[in-house]
Order: sequence, then C-alpha cells, then structure tokens
Amino acid sequence: MEAVIAQRYVKALTSLMDAEALANTKTLFDALAKAFGEKAFADIINDPNVADTAKQKLLLAIVAGANSNAVNNLVKLLVEKKRLAIIPAIAESLRLTLAGMHRTYEGKVYSNTAVEASTLAALSSDLGKKMDAMITLAFIASDYDGIKVEVEDLGVEVSLSKSRMNAQLVEHILKAI
Repeated sequence: MEAVIAQRYVKALTSLMDAEALANTKTLFDALAKAFGEKAFADIINDPNVADTAKQKLLLAIVAGANSNAVNNLVKLLVEKKRLAIIPAIAESLRLTLAGMHRTYEGKVYSNTAVEASTLAALSSDLGKKMDAMITLAFIASDYDGIKVEVEDLGVEVSLSKSRMNAQLVEHILKAI
C-alpha cells in the first residue's frame, strides 16, 4: 500500500522536476530513508507526543540543502497528512523511476563458485543488449549449485543448475533408449 501512495508522490515530483533535479531529490530521500534506519530518528518521527511542527522543522532542516520548493512542499504535505512513514517507499520509488528513465539497472549473480570480473562484465554487456538497458551485475557467493543471474527491477531471472542439467540429460538418454 505504501508503494502505491509513494508512486503518486513521485509522479507529482517527476511532473515538476527535470532528470537532474529528480536525481538530487532521490539523493535526499535516500538519506532520509537511511535515517529511518536509525532508532533515535525513527522514534522521534513515529512518536505521537512529538508535535508535527517539530517533525516538520527537523525534516525541513535535513532537506534544506536542496533549496527546492517542491521538496519542501512535499515534506510539509507528508507531515500534514501524517504519512512520514512512507519516506523510505518514496526513496525506493524515486530509484525505480530514475532507473527506468535512464535504463540503468543493477543485478546480482549467485553461484557457489567465484565468477571473474571479466565474466561479470560480459554477462552485463550481453544481458544489457538483450534488454536494451545498461545493466551492472554484482557477484554474491551462495550455495546455489550452478549460476543464477537476477535483475529484480526488470523482472529477469536466468539460471543454470548443474543438478537440473544432469537430471535432464539422464531423462533425455532414457527417452532415447
């Protein structure tokens, strides 16, 4: 539910800002979302005994560096509507929106054996050509028996499992007999 509400706010921001200003706003909201991970900050924001004006002053002080009326008005609106809890969802929605605008995505490669940087670069390049996007892949060591490439933002998952490959090979040989 938070993601749907956050998308509406991000849609309003995209109609008001160019790509550069939107990227700066994303940086601000990333910092705010990170601040929500801090217990003291989250306690202040979620405490019903803290006045909304105090919360608004705190948030406006954090985003003052942006010098943007749109961001200031968004913060005021979030305080007024008591929707401060969706700030992390707004940050994520901004990330997805900018990724879609620039066609740049991040993915992960899972395997139980190390994958060289040159192989990751080749996978990134080939997958990027197929998806007409710039894809950056990062290796994550796991217990997956084979290799799995996942780009969550695009909904792409490609995997090759050794055990599955062996099972299909045995099945094919048995069918041939």
